[in-house]
Amino acid sequence: MRVVILGSGRGSNAGAILAAQQEGRLGEARVVQIFADRPEAPILALGARFGVPAQFLDPGPFKTKFDEAGETRYLDAIRACAPGLIVLAGFMRILKPRFIAEHPQKIINLHPSLLPSFPGLDAIGQAWRRGVKITGCTVHEVTCEVDGGPILDQTAVRIEPDDTLETLEARVHAAEHALLPAVIARLSHSRAAGP
Repeated sequence: MRVVILGSGRGSNAGAILAAQQEGRLGEARVVQIFADRPEAPILALGARFGVPAQFLDPGPFKTKFDEAGETRYLDAIRACAPGLIVLAGFMRILKPRFIAEHPQKIINLHPSLLPSFPGLDAIGQAWRRGVKITGCTVHEVTCEVDGGPILDQTAVRIEPDDTLETLEARVHAAEHALLPAVIARLSHSRAAGP
């Protein structure tokens, strides 16, 4: 299963995926390309480190979505990779229906809460301020409803009495780094097996 990763930031989840691949824990999946929507995004450095092509693709002038030309650039570049799976790993853009329709049930996202609780931005901070006792992370299919697609798997993280927001963030990120490669590996086996 050919995997394309889209990211915007430091790439810690992409790094976890690539480390799992290097260690033989990604099942039948193989990352074939990383695309970033910011030319200075640290995720791009993972390409050289792990021997995977990585490049900046101009998304257009908007901060949280594509313009039409940017969307076309991404769709053309992704199509050329012939992916079986597209992983949003800290990709901070909302995908439009055209993008999703071209890759039905092939786009997954990692969100740092137990969806449907705390969708949107700053999910860990939302959970922290709300005073919940358990939060976590979710891998879900991407649909036109932001953070609303079918849930593929979740990991719970208990908020301890001595946690700070920083320690909670670190523990949620550690859970993400385990969950996302495991879901990709599982999908690679189920899709290889067919219906």
